[in-house]
Parts: sequence; structure tokens; C-alpha cells
Amino acid sequence: MSQPQTDNTQMVTALVQLRGALQDARLPLELPSAAGERAGRAEMVDQLEDYVIPRLMTLDAPLLAVVGGSTGAGKSTLVNSLAGRRVTEPGVLRPTTRSPVLVHNPEDAEWFGADRLLHDLERVERPTTDPGALQLVAADSIPVGLAVLDAPDIDSVEEQNRALAAQLLAAADLWLFVTSAARYADQVPWDFLRRAAERSAAVAVVLDRTPTEAIDTVSTHLARMLASRGLKDSPLFTVTEEVVSDDGLLPAESVAEIKGWLDSLAADADARSMVVRQTLEGAVRTLARRTHGVADAAAEQVAAEQRLREDADTAYDDAIARVGEASADGSLLRGEVLARWQEFVGTGELLKSLETRVGWLRDRLVNAIKGKPQQAERVTVAVESGLETLLLEHAEAAAERAEASWQSLAPGQALLADAGEDLGRASRDFRRRAERAVRDWQQGVLEMVRTEGADKRGTARFLAYGVNGLGVALMVVVFAHTGGALVGAEAGVAGGAAVLGQKLLEAVFGDQAVRTLAERARLDLEQRTQELLDAERRRYTDLLDSLAIDSDAPDRLRASARRVDDLRFATAGHGGLHPGQ
Repeated sequence: MSQPQTDNTQMVTALVQLRGALQDARLPLELPSAAGERAGRAEMVDQLEDYVIPRLMTLDAPLLAVVGGSTGAGKSTLVNSLAGRRVTEPGVLRPTTRSPVLVHNPEDAEWFGADRLLHDLERVERPTTDPGALQLVAADSIPVGLAVLDAPDIDSVEEQNRALAAQLLAAADLWLFVTSAARYADQVPWDFLRRAAERSAAVAVVLDRTPTEAIDTVSTHLARMLASRGLKDSPLFTVTEEVVSDDGLLPAESVAEIKGWLDSLAADADARSMVVRQTLEGAVRTLARRTHGVADAAAEQVAAEQRLREDADTAYDDAIARVGEASADGSLLRGEVLARWQEFVGTGELLKSLETRVGWLRDRLVNAIKGKPQQAERVTVAVESGLETLLLEHAEAAAERAEASWQSLAPGQALLADAGEDLGRASRDFRRRAERAVRDWQQGVLEMVRTEGADKRGTARFLAYGVNGLGVALMVVVFAHTGGALVGAEAGVAGGAAVLGQKLLEAVFGDQAVRTLAERARLDLEQRTQELLDAERRRYTDLLDSLAIDSDAPDRLRASARRVDDLRFATAGHGGLHPGQ
């Protein structure tokens, strides 16, 4: 190619950036577009690494003709016949598993090191069954400037063979497509040929193993098929059915036309450059176009990941809010908690006198509570049990809701199936962690009371109530922070219980101190609840985080593709990678 070196360097840089953007654009969620675009993305990265970037950096390298085609079409025999000796072993049993074989002139050996084309294939100089190796064979019969590569069957029953064949064909400057009179209409080869036509790849077709009497009919039909599929300018060669020699070769005259054409390409630098330019430019143009499809798929991944994350967040945010409401609206001041609190403060007579005899009430509280440390402990235990039940109930509800949301989406179903645990239930150790959190909160409440009453410990009232008594009173006040959840007689009883607790605390600390203590205790409980349920939430969000979906990937892909296209158009005026149609 004749574009200036600066343009060539810019294009290489742009293609390296495009490869990076494609590599980073993971498509892990099971969306309708994902499987196809994953495969396409992998093919594109392979083609950039195996062919486009190294070829653009070594434009003077020999023309690489990859011989590919259907099972049993005679590819290896054709390669041997072109080389004039056995350089690759034809497969007798199908599928044949062996390494691809690249035949080149000895003077061109430097072009095919591991740092050149198909860099991920190990270079060997002996026959091997390792499909991860590339066997290099030097042959003087192959002209300087040309290399011929024998690829596996594109329709092999072995997945690994098919994948390698596709990779090799994507790395070809010229695809020598070999078929036979019996196989030329098969669908799989035409799928490859269609993609080759779409990217303007240089293709020549060899109709092999054709009976003499069928040549005109079959070749005419094949030529029409090529023309209708955008390959009307592809050379078409025919090789008649011949007896293969003991050395595995066809008669020299059977392949003379093909060999002469390849030799002329090798000898004519301009013709060789034209073939390379056609295929390289078509590959670059197609890669840039296909990148937008990957970008669309990446955008779908981002949207789906956000939807799943929002569903999990909604479930657990709602659970946190509901625990906060239930722990502050008086709901906990019922049942066991209320009964134990009434035992502690003797509320039967006190409640009746509450509204009219507050001063007398405080004195009665001192007398009623004094000497009841055991009853205070019972209130603590009841509070602990009530809070644990509340937390577990909402943790289970959040897990069920989040799971139901994810089950409604295919990618969510796949993530749940691979999670390794039942995310529709709270964690197995949640109850234990909830118990510890509640106990820690209760200890924190007692510590607040102890600290606040540091200068009052010698007073009669502090001594009468004790740290535990004042602590349970503060818990009761926290549980009736907003009111409104209870109705009827239960509301009156719970509300009265909270007022008693508040009066008891005010008798020791004063109004403002009680309000401050209650707010601190409430915020502490909210924080511990948040931490507990956030840990449960992370069972979902950690799955999403592990996918490493990059929200910027779609924009990077599109920007990289536009940069490549901009350079193609910019270099069109001086023989570079012109845009084509």
C-alpha cells in the first residue's frame, strides 16, 4: 500500500484501541443478542490480532493464501500438488485432528515467526495433532512472496476444527476455497463465502474432483451461484477427478492453472498488493461496522444490569424502611415486650394516674422500679427477641421480592441459577448476625445511659432505676418515636408505656437530654439495620459486580469505530485504506 507512514501508524494505533475496546466489552448477561455478539466479538478480536494489525504493520510480508473448504474436498492433496511434494497429510479418517500447515519459500521464513500472523499458534516444524500449533514447512517450489496454508475443514464435526478453520480464513489475504462436484452446494461453505463477500475478501474457488463429463454443468451452476452472492469476480478453477500418486499428488497438469495464477501473483508486486489491499480494507471496514452491533449489545447489557441492580436495591431499601417504621411506630410495644415492661414499671395503677398526677407518678416510679433488676433483664430479652423477629421477617421478604424480580428476566434467572445458594431466602447465618446486632445495639443504649448519667450516679433516682432500668426505658421510648401504627386500646396502652418510659428518663436526665438520647439510640438502630440488610443485598449486587459490566463500554466502542472510519476516509485520497462501498 502507498499511504504515508504517518497515516499507517495512526491506523494501527486506532485498530489497537478498537481491539482494546472490544476486549473490554464483556457481554456476560444472557440476553437475546448476547450469544451471537459474544461470538462475533471474539471473531473480531481474533481477526484484529491474527491478521489486520500485524498485516498493516508488515505490508511487505508474503501473500497468505489459506486453502479452506468442505470435508473431503481434497484440500491437503491440492496443497501437496501445488508444493510438488507431500508437505501435509490428507485425512483418511474424519474428523482429522492435526495442526494447520503453512508452506512457504525458505527466503520468507522470517515473516512467519510467533510475533507475526496468528501469534497465538505455537510454531513447530513437524507434523502434530495439536490444533494449537502451526506447522511451518519450507519449500523451494513455493515462490518468494507467497505462502499457502492448509486449514481444517470448515464443516468438521469437531467444534475445535471448525473454530480454527474460521480463525485461519479470517487471517487470509486470499481464500482459496476448495469444493467438489458433490459438495459445492452445501450450506456451511456458502455461509463462509457470504461473509467473505460482505467484507470484500479476495476469494478464488477451486472445483475439485469433478468428473470430466460434469465440468461444464457444475462449473456453470457454481459460477452463477458465485455471481448471485457477490463473488462474480472471483476466479474459478476446475480440477478433474484424477488418480492420486503414491506420494499423494495430483498430476502436475491438473493444478498447473492454479499454480500459474498463484505464481504470477507472487511475482507481480502490484497485483499482490492489490489482493492484500482489497482484503485488508474490507476487513477494516467490516470490523468498524460490526463494532456498532457489539456496542448496541453492550448497551443492552448495561441497561439490564442496571435494571437488576435497581430491583435488588428496591427490595432491600423497602425492607430497611419498613424495619425503621416498625421499630419506631409503637409496633414493638405489644405482646411480650409490653407485658414485660408492665411488669417492670407496674403500669396498672400508674397508667390511671398518668394524666393528672405526673409529679406523684415520678415518686411512685422510683418505689415501683426499685429492686427490680430481674424484671429489667426480662424487658431486654423481650426487646431482643422482638427486634430479631422483625429483622428476620423483613430480610426474608426482601430476599423473596428480589428473587421474584430477577426471575422475571432471563439474565436474572441465569444469575440465580449460578449463584450457588438460595437467594430467595435470607442468609443461613442471618439470624445469628441479627442477634449479635441487636445485642450490640442494646449494649450501646446502656453505654449511652451510663455515660449520660456519669455525674448522676449518686442520686437517689439514678440508683433506684439503675443503668439497666434506664436503658430499657430508653428502648421503649425509641419504639414509640413516631406513633400512628397502633389503634384502639392497644395504642393507648403502648402510648402510655412510652410516656412512662419518657417520664422515668426525664426524672433523671431532663427533657432535652432524653430527646437527644432517644435520637442517638434510634439512629444507631437504623445504622445497624442498614448494615445487616446491606450485607443481604450484597448477595445480589456482588453477582452483578463480578460481571464487571462497564457502563462506558458502548461509547468507547462507538468512538473507536468512528476513529477507524475517519482514518479510512482521510487516507482515501492517497492510496490508503479507502472506504469502499
